[in-house]
Amino acid sequence: MAGAKETPRQRMIGMMYLVLTALLALQVSNQILQKFVLLNDGMERTSKNYISKNEFTVSSIKSTVEQQGNNEKDVPKVAAAEEVRNASKEVYAYLEDLKQQLITQSNARNESGTFESSSLKNTEVPGTIFANRGKGEEMKERLNSYPTQISQILSGIGIDMKFQAIAKDASEIPLFANDSEVKNKDFVALNFVKSPVGAVMALISQWQNEVLNIESEALSQITSSIGTFYFKADIVEARIAATSNVVAAGTKFEGDMFIASSSSASAPTMTIDGRSVPVENGFGKIEFTVTPASEYDDRGLARRVIQGEIETNVGGEDQILPVEYEYYVAQPVIKVSSEVVQQLYADCANELLIEVPALGNAYSPDFAVSNGQAIKGNAPGELTVVPGASGKVTIGVSSGGNKIGDVAYDIKPVPDPTIVPSLSNGSEIDAGQAQAIGSLTGMKVLAVPEATFGRTMARDAKFEVTGGEVRLLRNDVPRQTIQISNGNSLAMRQLLESARAGDDIVVVVNQVTRTNFRGNQINSSLNKVLRIGVK
Repeated sequence: MAGAKETPRQRMIGMMYLVLTALLALQVSNQILQKFVLLNDGMERTSKNYISKNEFTVSSIKSTVEQQGNNEKDVPKVAAAEEVRNASKEVYAYLEDLKQQLITQSNARNESGTFESSSLKNTEVPGTIFANRGKGEEMKERLNSYPTQISQILSGIGIDMKFQAIAKDASEIPLFANDSEVKNKDFVALNFVKSPVGAVMALISQWQNEVLNIESEALSQITSSIGTFYFKADIVEARIAATSNVVAAGTKFEGDMFIASSSSASAPTMTIDGRSVPVENGFGKIEFTVTPASEYDDRGLARRVIQGEIETNVGGEDQILPVEYEYYVAQPVIKVSSEVVQQLYADCANELLIEVPALGNAYSPDFAVSNGQAIKGNAPGELTVVPGASGKVTIGVSSGGNKIGDVAYDIKPVPDPTIVPSLSNGSEIDAGQAQAIGSLTGMKVLAVPEATFGRTMARDAKFEVTGGEVRLLRNDVPRQTIQISNGNSLAMRQLLESARAGDDIVVVVNQVTRTNFRGNQINSSLNKVLRIGVK
């Protein structure tokens, strides 16, 4: 990290890295692997807090420079802060992509979104991705070039600040430097070779935290380098700065309520709509869940106004400064994506993507399905609906415990397949043309799904002819008959033993069986007759 003297945060992050790395050498139980998952979840929450704090710091740097009249010495610092944020975002996203590759390729998360202990113990996948495929060396280069990049950005605005490398070999870590069994391991061997998936997940999240910590320190240095701002009490104003003034119903309104000339030394009292607002370093922290509006305009927005007060000392006197803020509640619109979205097929796995664009990253969906079953996918909004036999299916959509709305669809029966006689090589028999007796010895009777159903519902479109008979007719008089129990395997040689030119083969199908996505076989009646001439 920066300099010789480490902050408590730096020491905490360094200690966490050492603990995680040391645990890699242990034969871990399922219980310990679950602790890795908990550690990973905690570090991901910390990352989100870091990102929010760093984004606000960049915004604050820009606002402060503007309020101070865009001093020519400070204006480049706004661009530098934005460059630091963008560099951090790129490295963070790169690490997140590798983490998701690890989870996907190891099947660490099941269909319900829960981590599987057996997959978390997998030591082969990390070695394959990071050692065999070279992603570990690539990661090391990206991680260690990042601190240098940040130092160069700071140097460009006159700040001399150095950071330690993030990705280290064992010999560079005091805990392992004198350990004869470990000290010769490089970064890849130390962290990925024979390391369980659960531990590597946590390590990647830890490196993400280290990236965000370096960013936070760099932004703090930029902030402290900005010139002092002097103001007159007669232009003091009360303001609210919100993340957005368009907020979807069911999500939280977030923003800062503050005096424009506020400082960390001030201790104002703040309220909005009669409710007390917590104050940190002179800034009020506003957070509440936005309730749906009774009416929306033609843009899907409903106007609302926050009424607030800030009580503070101005010019040696206590004063109450009124503040008003206008925002709009956006009507959340449910968007469903699927090739079969107009109607859902009965007793089939209809795969849907249900989104509420207005909620953005706050979208955390739950679904309630009536007249059907629901199977949640791995990503937010992914849902497989298995409707009942008929009628309508209704999908209730909620986010974060708040009801968004319902979408309803008609239930469409599975379309009957087309009965197709085919030769042994799979080519379709033209029933309008007489066929040579020898070519029919390997004849099959296939049930081909309707084109749209077969394309959109491939997992449910496995049909087979399982009932009926094949007759040999001569002058319309039956000469021989065989039963159909499997259209792919017919006793045609037996039927054709007495066949001769001018006879007819009549195929009568009265039952087909469909195997659905669960592997269940569903029988259905069918009345189909085909006639093929023999030459």
